Formats: sequence, C-alpha cells, structure tokens
Amino acid sequence: MRFSDTHSILRLRFAFLAGAFGLAATVAAPGFAASGNEAGTKAEPAVFEHFDPLGKEPSSFTIELRDGLKAMLPFDDQRDFEEAKKGFIAEPPFRKIMADAGHVAWDMESYDWLLTGKDFASINPSLQRQAVLNMAYGLYEVLPDRIYQVRGFDLANITFIKGDTGWIIFDPLTAQETARAALKFINEELGERPVVGVVYSHSHVDHWAGVRGVVDEADVAGGKVMIIAPEGFLNAAVSENVFAGNAMSRRSQWQYSVLLDRHPHGHVDQAIGKNAARGNVGLIQPNRLISKDFEEITLDGVQMVFQNTPDTEAPVEMHTYFPQYKALWLAENCTGTIHNVYTIRGAAVRNALNWSKELNVALYEFGQEAEVLFNSHSWPRWGNERIQEVIRTQRDAYANLNNQSLHYANRGVTINEIHNVYEVPKSLQQQWAARSYHGDVRNNVRGVLNRFLGHFDMNPTNLVPLSPSDSAPLYVEMMGGSANILAKGEELIEQGKYLHATEILNRLVFAEPQNQAARRLLADAFEQLGYQSESSSTRNAFLQGAYELRHGLPGGVPAQSSGPDVVRAMSTEQWLDFIGISIDPKRADGMQFTINLVTPDNGERYAIEMSNATLTNIKGFQIQNPDLTITVNRADLNQVMMGRSSFDDLITAGKATFEGDRSGFDQLRSTLVLFTPDFEIMPGTAAKSPAEAPKPFEITGLSDPLIGD
Repeated sequence: MRFSDTHSILRLRFAFLAGAFGLAATVAAPGFAASGNEAGTKAEPAVFEHFDPLGKEPSSFTIELRDGLKAMLPFDDQRDFEEAKKGFIAEPPFRKIMADAGHVAWDMESYDWLLTGKDFASINPSLQRQAVLNMAYGLYEVLPDRIYQVRGFDLANITFIKGDTGWIIFDPLTAQETARAALKFINEELGERPVVGVVYSHSHVDHWAGVRGVVDEADVAGGKVMIIAPEGFLNAAVSENVFAGNAMSRRSQWQYSVLLDRHPHGHVDQAIGKNAARGNVGLIQPNRLISKDFEEITLDGVQMVFQNTPDTEAPVEMHTYFPQYKALWLAENCTGTIHNVYTIRGAAVRNALNWSKELNVALYEFGQEAEVLFNSHSWPRWGNERIQEVIRTQRDAYANLNNQSLHYANRGVTINEIHNVYEVPKSLQQQWAARSYHGDVRNNVRGVLNRFLGHFDMNPTNLVPLSPSDSAPLYVEMMGGSANILAKGEELIEQGKYLHATEILNRLVFAEPQNQAARRLLADAFEQLGYQSESSSTRNAFLQGAYELRHGLPGGVPAQSSGPDVVRAMSTEQWLDFIGISIDPKRADGMQFTINLVTPDNGERYAIEMSNATLTNIKGFQIQNPDLTITVNRADLNQVMMGRSSFDDLITAGKATFEGDRSGFDQLRSTLVLFTPDFEIMPGTAAKSPAEAPKPFEITGLSDPLIGD
C-alpha cells in the first residue's frame, strides 16, 4: 500500500486520535493507519466490553485519576506525534507476519482498536498516548537517501544505513521472520541491495535474534558481511538469562501480559513497542568487536564512530555516531520512555548513575553537532536543540533516580519506603521523554537502593521474615478471620483505597488459597491498579495477577528456549553451572563422585565434583584418578544440550566415550529437576495441565524471547 492510496483515510484516522489527546486534527498520520476502513466504522462501543466475564469496568476513582492526569500533563505538546510520522514512505499491505512454523509471529492488527480515536477509561491516558505512538507501522526515512527504519514489525526498530553498495543493518529484531519481512519490504520499496554489515547495538534478544532473516552465516564466515558488536556481547547475550531463565520466563508472562487479550481491559502496549515477535530465534557470532571507549570503522563508505557504554541499559551496549550525516544512534539508552533500572521479570539491577554519565558523554562528544537522533525503539528527533533537550531530559532523569534515592537513604529512608518518598522533579514530570512507560519509577528507586544497600531495611523483623504462607494465617487470625477481612476489603475498594485493600486481601489469599471470594476481591483491586498504571509493565503485572486469581494459570504453557544458536553460543562452563542449579539438593545429599570432561574439538577440559549436595566445575584442570572420564566433541555435546540426543545415543554412535565408573553420572542424572514456567505466583492458581518436560541435561532455563528489556 502506498502513501497516495491511503492519505485521505489516514488524515481522517488521525483526526480521531487528535480528538482523544487534544492534538491538532489537521495533521495527517501516515504509518498509523489501522486498515482501509474509516476510523468511525472500525469499532462500535460494544466491541470494547470486558473480555473477561469476571472483569470490572474502571471505578469512579480510576476515572477521576485519569481525568486529573489529562489535566496535569502537557497533551498539547504534539512534537512526538509529528516526529513519529515524519519521513513516512509506505506501509505494507499486511498487518500480520507468519512464522515459518505456521503460527502468527507478529500481529499489529490485534492493536488496531487503539486507532479508533476512543478515549479508554481503562487505560492511563499517558500510557494510551504512548500506545498510540507505538502504532507507527511501515517504512520511514530518517535521513534522505541514507538512513531508514522499518517500525512496527517487532518490539524494536530495524534500521537500514545505505552504503555505497549495500545495507548496513542495525539491530535485526527478535525473529528471523520479522527481520526477513522488513528486508524484503525495504528492498521492494527502495530497490534491491545486499546486506554488507550488521550491528548488534547490545545484548538483549530483540536486537539480534532475527539476524538469520537478513544474512547468511556463510557470508559472515567468508568475510562478505561484517557483524559488529560491543566486546563481551556473546557472554552477555547468553548469560543474563541462563541461571534464572525459567523463573524469568514465568515472570515475563506477567511483565509482558502474554496470556491476556490485546484489549482496552488487557494488554495495551509494551512501552518501547507493542510486544515481541514469536518466531525463529537465531544468533550469528560477530566477527568484529568494539573494545575501546571510542572506535571508528568505515564500512561500505559509511563512517561510524562507536561509543562503548557498558553497564547501562544492558551489560554491554554501544552508541554510534555518523559524522558524515551528523546522525546519532543511542541504541536503547535513550528512547521514548524512562527504562527499567530494575525490571520486574528479573535481572541484575542496572547502574542508573553510569547510564546517565554515558548519555552525558554522548551529549558532549556528539550531541553538540548532531542534527538527527535515532534509536532502537520509539521514533527519531530532528534538530540540534531538540536532540539536546531529549538527551538532557533522560540524562537528568536517570541521575535523579540515583542521586535522590541515595540522598534519602543517607537520611534513613529504607527500601520499603523510598517509593513512597521519592518524587520526580516537577520539571521532569512535564517532559514526555521522562515518563515511566517501561520502567516504573517506584520500582526503579527501590532498585537503586537494592544495588547499593541490598534488600534488608535494617529492621530485624525483616532480616529473617516468615514465608507469606506461614505469616498469613497469623494475620488472618488476629484480624478476626476471613469474614472481617472480606468486609474491610470491600469497604476499602469502595473507598478507592486499592493498595490498602491488597495489603489485607493478599494475607487472606495466602492463608486460604481456595477462598474464591478473597481471590476475586483481590483481583478486583489488582485490576483497578492496573487501569491506573502509567507503566505498561506494572499494568500488565496487575492485570495478569487479576486474571490468574480469577481463572488460574492456563494449562499447556510451554517451556521456551532461545534456540539452537544460543545454546551453541553458551560456554561449556555455563552449561555445567546450569546443571548445578538444576540439581535437587535433597536427592543429591550424600552423593560423592568426580568426573573429567574433555571436548577435543575445542581443546577444553573440565574437572567436575559432586560433594556436599553441590556440583562444582573448573575449566582447564583434570582430576587425577577420577571416577569417570567423558570425552565428547563440543559440537556433539550441543545435541545433548538442546535435547536432540543423549549421552547414551552418542556413545552408541561412537561420538562419545565413558571411561571408568558411570554410576556417578547416573546419580547426577537422577537429581536433575526439569524446570517449566508454569509455577504458581499467587497461591491456588496452579496450571490446569503441566507443561511438557524436556529431556535431562537439556537447556530449558534460557529466557523466553519476550525478554528484551
């Protein structure tokens, strides 16, 4: 579909958006179109009835809060909308992308209701504004005849730099299918060009896992394609999500609301994009690493100056400046939202102060002359004054999170209080770029204190706390039983005191997991808190919690793997460490054995010991007189790690040898717990049917591809 074919419809559609957000209705909105139908006939009010028969509509208190925010925030600032539509070239004739396996990998159509112009009381107005901005869909020009982006094909943007002969691609998305579709689309619109380079800006999966959709690994190995990444990329890309990967996969179901309907009462947005694609995940190892603070590469006539920014939004990340074009790429360190310092799916707390400092370096090193700013999410900004404004806004926001949190900590405010004490400076509150759509400021400030001081608030009562299931019955007894709590919970909800209601109803649910009335009342409180949340992650968690309290966890949620490429990229040491995590210590109690592992094809040796119900390993050493020596090529070991084969299969095929007593190995196998992401978060919500268990030694702890934040 070309711009000329849809321009009048898009103009009408944006008029409806403008009505919802107080924007100028005369501005056209290419790239925001939902379909070829007129906005006024897209959906009737009945379409937006709650998808859950047990769900509730927004309360008067929620609507009052929404109205207050609409009056307080600068909705007349139209610049983000103007920038988001600038440079629009075309959108494709499809709004769904199919996975090679036959399922839907990407579906923008499921969010088209956001383009009806309806003002939804069940969505925080600030978040709804962001959700509409993230409906940009299609091919966009960032810099004439040089820099282009395809937006709305995945959680991230895929960026194309036009070199002398081919494309240099920045961040090839989450899935091969979406990346392949983006490359095909731009080649159809602008002419066929080969891919000569790929840049992985950082280690999160939505920025590299689609690479096999745009380049052939043989071309990388043969030197035809350069893949550039920051030093430490491979380790960071794999390690962050290995050891607690199964827990992260389950937790990500709440942060991303993957089990909820895409609906005004359900999933709305993911702040940095709509959601993540569900397709084939791949990884091709980079053949050029950026190791210095600043490093310059010229590829296909394009001059690129890379700035390493480790320990910011990702463990390894880098900015890129294009001096020829005065164009500045800030990866995911500066987008259309304040990001996660602490991400609720779980990950190491990020360094807000260093994040701010690296943005400051970019501002002073490149931002004084840059004329266009573009990123791996959100939309570009043009003009030096605007660029400096946005960078300073986010620089100050991250620095303030760090500094003010520690300021109050040094005055005695604890991790359990800081989120109720910290206030975003009023000047930043009026800046859209400082709003917390992805990260939640309340979680972020607690993350800062956790990074510096840990979880303990120095109250000895909290030093060795009872588990909720143990403490809850005591609270219920002292509050006079469930009837009293239910009555008080209803009273608090009727008063709009939802957090207060959750405080007591949560105790009752943990004390009486099968108390249906308690679960449904707590769900009602969660739901209103979700409607009120500006952060998409916080909204999703509350709404997912409400759903599971009402219906339980849907059965058959499969264990997710990040694919064979990621397994191959794991070090053998990481795999052995993960096996150590998978051991049930109660089963392993009393076991003692030693194993030498040799992988001849890469020359590695490992000494492995089981003692004190703990499996340890050390690279580069061998045990004298071990109980067992296992010899297997790492290439063949990959098949075991992926669950495609077993050690016994490899022995039968002559691809592995066991020398010595294998009883320790068999004992080890008997201790392994097969992780599946279907465990309860709220009590009494167990899955209706268990997920299929993987094979022993298979890597199942890698996070779901949804985790890219």
